[in-house]
Amino acid sequence: MKHFIGASNPMREQFNPQASYVAEHFSWSFEGGVGTVTLNRPDRKNPLTFQSYAELRDFFYALRFATDVKAIVVTGAGGNFCSGGDVHEIIGPLTTMTMPELLEFTRMTGDLVKAMRACPQPVLGAIDGICAGAGAMMALACDMRYGTQATKTAFLFTRVGLAGADMGACALLPRMIGQGRASELLFTGRAMTAHEGLAWGFFNDLYESADLLAHVQATARALADGPTFAHGMTKTMLSQEWSMTIEQAIEAEAQAQAICMQTEDFRRAYEAFAAKQKPVFQGD
Repeated sequence: MKHFIGASNPMREQFNPQASYVAEHFSWSFEGGVGTVTLNRPDRKNPLTFQSYAELRDFFYALRFATDVKAIVVTGAGGNFCSGGDVHEIIGPLTTMTMPELLEFTRMTGDLVKAMRACPQPVLGAIDGICAGAGAMMALACDMRYGTQATKTAFLFTRVGLAGADMGACALLPRMIGQGRASELLFTGRAMTAHEGLAWGFFNDLYESADLLAHVQATARALADGPTFAHGMTKTMLSQEWSMTIEQAIEAEAQAQAICMQTEDFRRAYEAFAAKQKPVFQGD
């Protein structure tokens, strides 16, 4: 969960702001508590490289310590989200690697998904056009996903002779859309249409391409203005409760909610309600 660390706290130096981060292999912008990650190789439909995988992994990991960033939007430039691993810069070199080298690569790609899921901020995907392979897994790793009529999502690992089991696909996708539907997509590699994605629960909503990013950033801004410590708790529990029994989950939520009741945001919400005002949350 996300912890508030005040300026006077002696641990504050450990929690580095990311607002001024200068990205090398993607674009990063920040405004009003919302950060936007843009995959920006539009001429090739924004494929990932060894370098962008590593930087994205490290960046999302660092967000665990960034108290200035309240919500994240992930999107792609030029009308597409991400076409997956770059055929020439990744797939070609992989065919010449040894098994230990290949395992280092596959662990690195999986670490990106783990970092996205472990960062306490809500991560929202604004997904237009092509969303394939590792790009589809980045989308799946988001907490919420929004698409357009043109979005086509394909877990196409089998199309290049690989298993559908990649970056956590066999664990995450069935939980999102169901075992049967996930099995079909992972075995065939076919593209899931935007309407299928919306009907199956993969997408939270669909927008026109021209309006997509603005809508998603507005949703992220609303989350950033909310009780961000509690949002971090929600994200933590959504992840942890997968492996719990109902009894364990209910007890874990009792403890989690009791912790949230100790926050100043809980008190602010009550006082604002009593005064018939809108609460102004500060994340502590």
